[in-house]
Amino acid sequence: MAKLYIVPTPVGNLEDITLRAIRILNEADLILAEDTRTSSVLLKHYGISVPLESHHKFNEHGKVESVKERILSGKTVALISDAGTPGISDPGFLLVRTCVEAGIEVETLPGATAFVPALVNSGFPCDRFCFEGFLPVKKGRQTKLSELAGETRTMIFYESPFRLVKTLGQFVESFGPERPASVSREISKLHDTTHRGTLQELYGFFSQNPPKGEIVVVVKGC
Repeated sequence: MAKLYIVPTPVGNLEDITLRAIRILNEADLILAEDTRTSSVLLKHYGISVPLESHHKFNEHGKVESVKERILSGKTVALISDAGTPGISDPGFLLVRTCVEAGIEVETLPGATAFVPALVNSGFPCDRFCFEGFLPVKKGRQTKLSELAGETRTMIFYESPFRLVKTLGQFVESFGPERPASVSREISKLHDTTHRGTLQELYGFFSQNPPKGEIVVVVKGC
């Protein structure tokens, strides 16, 4: 029976993919990828030669209906993102919702995502946490930080290396300079590092050592 598969892909090391994910990608009639150039590297590595099409935030609104119709006609489609699980700060939600509303079976495979290793590696409580993803860049940013100032759960944020220092400075103002936090960079890649300390210490460190790569910030709850 045709369906939509949501398939997590490695956030760094190409070995961080399940055997089932490789099988599903091989068996699909079509793979939708956030960036076909990035995904081609992974697919070539595992000898997967299924037709590949782009599906990203700039074209997904125009493509979901045609993808839905192809699945209804009997095609099995797999959705992947550049790294991690589609729908988690990546395209995916709109297609899943469209398929669910059309009665199409959607199956999401378990697998790689950046925030879980960063959370566990932080040393902060993992039993209750809130994933905030990327904060608003401008409008609503300060309001969101004010709302989170009293959050008691461990908080997880994604951030660009170009905005990290500014964000840490805003965290110091909103959460206090002594609030413990960690900054994980390039998870599962060659330069995988985690820095721990107070927000003030982390702000000082990264002000002197500009970061590169993908960033996950974990802040201990109030």
